[in-house]
Amino acid sequence: MRLIIVGFGTVGQAFARTVMARQRGLLRVFGLRPRIVAVVDRGGAAVKAHGLDFEAIYKAKLREGSVSRDPAVGRPSVTAHDVIETVDADVVVEVSPTNLVDGEPALSYIETALKRKRHVITANKGPLAHAFPALMELAAYNRVLLRFSGAVGGGTPILDLGKKCLLGDTVSSIYGILNGTTNYILTRMFEAKTPMATALREAQEAGYAEADPTSDVEGLDSACKLVILANWVMDRPITLSDVKVRGIREVDVDAVARARDADCVIKLIASITEKAAEVKPQPIPRTNPLNVGGVLNAVTYRTLSAGEITIIGHGAGGVETASSMLRDLIDIRRSLTV
Repeated sequence: MRLIIVGFGTVGQAFARTVMARQRGLLRVFGLRPRIVAVVDRGGAAVKAHGLDFEAIYKAKLREGSVSRDPAVGRPSVTAHDVIETVDADVVVEVSPTNLVDGEPALSYIETALKRKRHVITANKGPLAHAFPALMELAAYNRVLLRFSGAVGGGTPILDLGKKCLLGDTVSSIYGILNGTTNYILTRMFEAKTPMATALREAQEAGYAEADPTSDVEGLDSACKLVILANWVMDRPITLSDVKVRGIREVDVDAVARARDADCVIKLIASITEKAAEVKPQPIPRTNPLNVGGVLNAVTYRTLSAGEITIIGHGAGGVETASSMLRDLIDIRRSLTV
């Protein structure tokens, strides 16, 4: 399968490296022969029909700041749209920087790829949060697949559990901790009685929080992931505007202390039920399976037949997210042979 990778940061590089390192196993076990024919970053593109040399373009990225600076295959003036439109490929892997305001430019990249009848794999929450129903409809119309396992839970198969492993059952509601940054902050506030500002600074120093943590602290990141879960697992056609969101800025050490006295912890819980979709900090019993520490994510599916099922794992990381994207690639390959 011929792949175009749009975005060559941490996740894009990890995905490319993973695919290249596992080529023999992918061919032997799944009959999958991935070939990266183009990589796009902010400086341009690298294109080679027979497949790019990962190490060569990676060195160009490190040395010159862009894959387009590779003297053999670089194309400095080429845009992502140009590549998606003109380079022969089966799958577009979209991992450009996330924009939670309107999903662009990733939303346009995905739309262009689907219209060109190319399958799409993305770990980008922005486009899915703003236009999930429309994108799925566009994919179905063009008879291609849109997959996004890495957009929720990093390498933890949260979406696969809800969509594939609960077939035949009905998921009535979902509750979860979907953001590792805020969970780290709230864990520190509970365990060490650390003020929020200090806990946030610690998270930034440890690399768990961005320099601008607004989307995490305000609950927007969790809300985007909730939209994806609602659409994919519960067939609820909602977008980000349908989610009621309240972040953790108003949580102080006194509120955490009151929760502790009640044998509870405060967590930023994202939930979807028949009545509402919302993200808000709330106390939960310390015995609740969602009471996970540090940067862990946890999701509980409430089902009609199997009861409550909880999955726990790390929700971020380049290598972890790349593993989810590889599962998506294998899923697309299998779908084409059915």
